[in-house]
Amino acid sequence: MTPRTTSRRRLVRVIATLTGSAIMVGLAAAPAAVADVSTQIVGVAGKCVDVQWSGTANGTTVWLWDCNGTNAQNWAGVGQRGTLRAFGKCLDVAGGSHQDGTRVQLWECNGTDAQSWIAENGQLINTGSGKCLDAAGGAATGTPLRIRTCSGAATQTWAPRGGSPAAGQVTKKGVATWQFAPTGDGIRDVGATWYHDWSTANSDVPAAAEFVPMIWGAAFVTDAELATAKRSGRTLLGFNEPDLPSQANMSVDHALDLWPRLQGTGMRLGSPAVAFGADTPGGWLDRFMAGARERGLRVDFIALHWYGSDFGDDAAEHLMRYVHAVHERYRLPIWITEFGLIDFSQGAPRYPSPQQLVTFIAKASAALQATPYVERYAWFGLPATGEHAAHGLYREDGTLTEAGAAYRAAGRS
Repeated sequence: MTPRTTSRRRLVRVIATLTGSAIMVGLAAAPAAVADVSTQIVGVAGKCVDVQWSGTANGTTVWLWDCNGTNAQNWAGVGQRGTLRAFGKCLDVAGGSHQDGTRVQLWECNGTDAQSWIAENGQLINTGSGKCLDAAGGAATGTPLRIRTCSGAATQTWAPRGGSPAAGQVTKKGVATWQFAPTGDGIRDVGATWYHDWSTANSDVPAAAEFVPMIWGAAFVTDAELATAKRSGRTLLGFNEPDLPSQANMSVDHALDLWPRLQGTGMRLGSPAVAFGADTPGGWLDRFMAGARERGLRVDFIALHWYGSDFGDDAAEHLMRYVHAVHERYRLPIWITEFGLIDFSQGAPRYPSPQQLVTFIAKASAALQATPYVERYAWFGLPATGEHAAHGLYREDGTLTEAGAAYRAAGRS
């Protein structure tokens, strides 16, 4: 069975849906999240000020990176005198130093001059030191940012780009898809800016959107597949539902043993996406993350799957409670790489009405867009064909379903 075989999706959701519903019981409602009005800061070679691997810990490096629209590049306070903020923390000069070459970092906002900036003549000047933000060493992706005496150099020239987001711009919304005739047209029509197809290459599903490769399971941890993934994107998704026998079916130890191969690509790396229970103490993901910490392995964000069996008005709240609980446990950015409404509790799948889908999509996408630690989300799935006709977004005749029209409207300011 290849990672693109679509019939595999419906075999696993009875357990996932029932367990996912149980997780919701007794959880406090997630607090409403209000996203900062923010913008990218663009510098030399058209690259952006970026928080390394979307980390949120004090001391996380801030560097130059290809502009990609993630929250790691969304800075509040640009154009004002005061703090520059990402993930609720401040751009900070390490140690409050005034020395040339001192690195900048993300740090808890504390009101010191080390975190005070002013935009002037295309430069970002730290008011504590009087020195400029500088991409020391040139324009290479991954160049750490530092302060240096202001000189007017190209590496000290910065400009804001857009709003948060600009009208009609979508930075988070994606789709999970497999091959069908109008794949590329459908991705464009629903307004997705990224997509995945459970594989390392998009050769059979090309589209004018960012493709994110995946190492589906142990059999795909090969030199050839890893090299293909590196050619196909800059972010790599980890194993697909390793907690289920019908999916990647991996023990935690086996996944940890193979993880250095994925990490060795140098790509930004998402966790294995478990089918359910990502927030459960002692669950598959919890044991994996504990093992990764013990072994010194890198996980840059958490990938989640969620399918709801409650089609009522509270369905979006159920999703967000789960997302919030997972973030509280691991304190890493979140990607929801599969989500939707499907009930498998009676054996044969039960699907929501078109109006229930429209309501859920509108509420869920608004909540996901407004939650700063949610970087991306992807509906399952794009094709409204065969067994997926009731919940897919785009038909083979090139028209949107009602859910597709709702998803196209979703995520826009």
